[in-house]
Amino acid sequence: MPKNYGVKEKDQVVAHILELLLTGRLRTGDRVDRNEITATLGLSRVPLREALVQLEHDGILETRYHRGAFVQRFDESSLREHHEVHGLLTGAASARAAAEPTPEVLEELDRAMAIMRGAPGPQSYVEGADLFRVTVIKAYAGPRLAAAIRSSGSFLSRKFWTEYADIKDHLLPLFEGEYAAITRRDPAGARRACIDRADLTADLLIADLARRGVLADLDSG
Repeated sequence: MPKNYGVKEKDQVVAHILELLLTGRLRTGDRVDRNEITATLGLSRVPLREALVQLEHDGILETRYHRGAFVQRFDESSLREHHEVHGLLTGAASARAAAEPTPEVLEELDRAMAIMRGAPGPQSYVEGADLFRVTVIKAYAGPRLAAAIRSSGSFLSRKFWTEYADIKDHLLPLFEGEYAAITRRDPAGARRACIDRADLTADLLIADLARRGVLADLDSG
């Protein structure tokens, strides 16, 4: 696989391992094959080690001394937890935006909403959603909160959402609710919209993974 020179090597490894999980090629308890990953991506062991440290910090992998890195519990419950945390954290930033919205932020959010409303397909919708979220985080999240939001978004698969045909119908109403809460200075409403959206995105992703037989049944014995 050719290197992606527009993305940090560590982030390429992270994305690759997450894709292995979301396609069922890695499952709960599986050992991460370091040789396979470095060979597939054409990268050295340095970005691989950095990626494994990040994924362990994010609660996705665990490192066992002298044995390697293994997949933590990966099932419906753990996926919901990742989304719940993301909803709470993005909700904190959005509540701050609603408490003190500036003209500059409102103008940028209005532009993001226009992109989402007029999006002809999933790709352009996701671009508008990204602009909305980045605008709020950049203006209202400090370094610690911003880092936590990035970490909690590990399973917000961009590939999945840019191919999800009904994304606009499902998610735009919740962005409309968050935007309205920010403009009317309603922190609780903005926070609630983020939590509700995280719950819905978890439902949609889990339904797709279950349909494809990806999620492990940890109770089957």
